[in-house]
Order: sequence, then C-alpha cells, then structure tokens
Amino acid sequence: MLRLMTQPTDDPFMPAPGTSLSGTALGIDIGGTGVKAAVIDLSTGELLSSRVRLKTPTPATPEAVLETVRQVVDGVAAEFYLAGDLPVGCGLPGIVKYGRLLTAANIDQAWVDTPVEEMLAGALGRPVHAVNDADAAGVAEMRLGAGRGHRGTVILLTIGTGIGSALFIDEILVPNTEFGHLEFKGQGAETQVSGAARNRRDLSWSAWAIEFNEYLARLELYFSPDLFIFSGGVSKSMSKYSERLHTVAPILPAHFLNVAGIIGAAMSAAAARLITPQPAP
Repeated sequence: MLRLMTQPTDDPFMPAPGTSLSGTALGIDIGGTGVKAAVIDLSTGELLSSRVRLKTPTPATPEAVLETVRQVVDGVAAEFYLAGDLPVGCGLPGIVKYGRLLTAANIDQAWVDTPVEEMLAGALGRPVHAVNDADAAGVAEMRLGAGRGHRGTVILLTIGTGIGSALFIDEILVPNTEFGHLEFKGQGAETQVSGAARNRRDLSWSAWAIEFNEYLARLELYFSPDLFIFSGGVSKSMSKYSERLHTVAPILPAHFLNVAGIIGAAMSAAAARLITPQPAP
C-alpha cells in the first residue's frame, strides 16, 4: 500500500514512512571524490546495473561535473536500457531547495545558488530530481537498510570527503541538516575529522577515533539520538575503529555502505513522480 506525506514545497520531496515503491529508477551521487550512478530496484535497493564511477573533476565546476555526470550515465546506459520515463534522482553535497543548490561542500563554489535540477536535466536530456546527498543516504537506510523500523531520533553521518548528515524524528526526515559544519576545535568538524581529514592529517584509526568521539559527544549533547548510522567511505572500515568509539546511542554501519546515496536519490525521484508538485511561492 502506498502512503505519501504532504511536504512543504521548499524542500525536495522524500518518501514518507510507510511509502512502498516498486519498479526501477536511476540514482546518481555527486561527491567531492567521485561521481557514481546505477539503476536501482526500488523495492529492495538492489543494484540492477553495475555502479559506474568516475573521479570528480578538479576543479569541480558545474560544467566539468555535469560532463562527468553525462559520461557516468552513458556508462550505465551502455549496460542497462534507460527508458525515457525512468525516474532519475541525484544527490549533491549541499542544501537543495526549489530545485536549486544553495550551498556547495567539497565541490566548486560556482555551484552555489544554481538551478541544479534544470542544469542536470539539460545535461541528461531528461527530468532529474535533486536532493541533498546525505538525506538521500538516510532515506535508503531508514526505509530499506540499517535504520528500518527504528523510531525516535536517528542521525546518519556520511563520513568521507566531508561529513554529511541526515536527521530523522520517528522516521520522518528533517531535511538539509549540515552537522558536518558544526564548530569543532575552532573549525568546521569535517575539516578535522572527516575521512579525508584523517588521511590528510595522517592519523591512525585510533587517533582519529579519539577525536571523532568528541564530535559524537557534541551531537549527543545537542540531539540525544537513539541511533547513529555511519555511511560513506569510512563505514567500510568500521572494524578498524568501532571498539574505540564510546557513545550512549548505539552505532550501526550503513547496510548499503557507500551506495546508500545512489539508492536514496533513486527512491526520492520515484516518490516525487507520485505527487503533483506545487509551484514555489
């Protein structure tokens, strides 16, 4: 049975709790390190095509990234037929409202305040539903993955080039949070304790975990979460540091690991097709 929740028009539409989706959709994930895409089975989150990935260009200007997105989608199309009416969703590292990207983390600042849905549609020749990348990962995990059935307050963190966040209250998304930019030791947290920061600072997993504990303690103070979910590149290495993390809330690795963003973007695009969008005020 399909249930959809009416949401404010100033945020991208996301599947509400209880939403049941079927069929296929194309998910795209634009990150600071890589641009990835795959076709998804909406009922299970299974990848029906290969995950095609190319490095994010440097500098990551809109023109360069859009060309990379086109190449990645062409790579998927070479393996899997992309019907003209296939829902297409794209996760981006920033705040998305009214089809515009209002901030840009770990990509070029020329993206700020761009009509990102319009630009993606122009590059691909088909409509594209844009969402915050961490929100997309969170939707995949809450509907089909590690967060499924968990009520209360759940925080998903995508820990990779930066730190993205998705906040859920009783399975309902609070969109466009940016907990990776919380002040931490006088700087934005992701500049100190993201996966890329660990590599840049040449920290061992143990040393990184000690500092990441401090960051998690700040989130627990502010939000008293009932569950943390770790996604992004660092989630693949949890066995190397999980015993060194100490939180009140339990911590789970993302079920879909580093492809959660692709899956959630595809799900969001499919769900958005099922409502009649209202014009922005």
